[in-house]
Amino acid sequence: MRQIPVIMDCDPGHDDAIALIMAFASEKLDVRAVTTSAGNQTPEKTLNNALRILDYIGVDVPVAQGAKRPLLRELEVAPEVHGESGLEGPEIPDAVSKPVDMTAIDLMRKVIMESDEKITLIPTGPLTNIAMLFLAYPEVKEKIEQISLMGGAAYGGNWTPAAEFNILVDPEAAKIVYDSGLPIIMAGLDATHKAIIQKEEVEELRSLNTKVGIFVAELLDFFVKFHDEVWNMEGSPLHDPCAVAYLIAPEIFQWEQYAVSIETQGEFTTGMTVVDFNRQTGRDENVKVLLDVERRKFVDLVVELVSKYK
Repeated sequence: MRQIPVIMDCDPGHDDAIALIMAFASEKLDVRAVTTSAGNQTPEKTLNNALRILDYIGVDVPVAQGAKRPLLRELEVAPEVHGESGLEGPEIPDAVSKPVDMTAIDLMRKVIMESDEKITLIPTGPLTNIAMLFLAYPEVKEKIEQISLMGGAAYGGNWTPAAEFNILVDPEAAKIVYDSGLPIIMAGLDATHKAIIQKEEVEELRSLNTKVGIFVAELLDFFVKFHDEVWNMEGSPLHDPCAVAYLIAPEIFQWEQYAVSIETQGEFTTGMTVVDFNRQTGRDENVKVLLDVERRKFVDLVVELVSKYK
């Protein structure tokens, strides 16, 4: 089986943590590096969380810290969603491993340029690092297969009426990435808000009775409680895992190809991913927009991958 070589760029975050666990468990993915961005929490906390997660699941891969703030704006974080640590809920040890002595941008460039195969990028946070990579080293684009990202929405946002959080945090970076000419898979809210894991399905993970299964269940205990109290949801959407799941099992998603633009100037629409449904702009249809997911098959995939950790 050919493995897809990937770089994970994340801001852990409960759902980033689950996305990392899934990616390392899948036989279809070969994770070459992990880079961190500021977003769900401050840059120091997201880096620490990435290292703690990787230590806990027992994987050894280069990790590097990326940009500490968006390209042009002040950083906005989401402690109300992920807690003060960014990983509230389970208790896991402090990180033992250390990041490599280079920036995220330089680590990504090294991995991409040294690879015999084109690399797929999986950003599950704001797109600052990817934009900076393209600005600093535009030559890397020739060796990137695609970008499978969590961000955006065809219909409405979750942080403002128009914008999803990851895009809103750094819309200028998102514009650079979406205008890069590379194939993009957009796992936005249209699909991720349907990728819901119910409370009884969280118990399936806990009943695996492994340290990783219990860890994921405890992450979801916190996440489900938040979505119940704030969004009145039964269960919790698993946003970031969708960007990983599409690469592993694309058949469980429904999608359409559209031209998508990023709004950076609007008074009410900054951060909006503007989808050209009626093909009025004449722009290249640069984005595969995920619109739906077979929920139970998605949950089964999560459980299957988590169960690989003994």
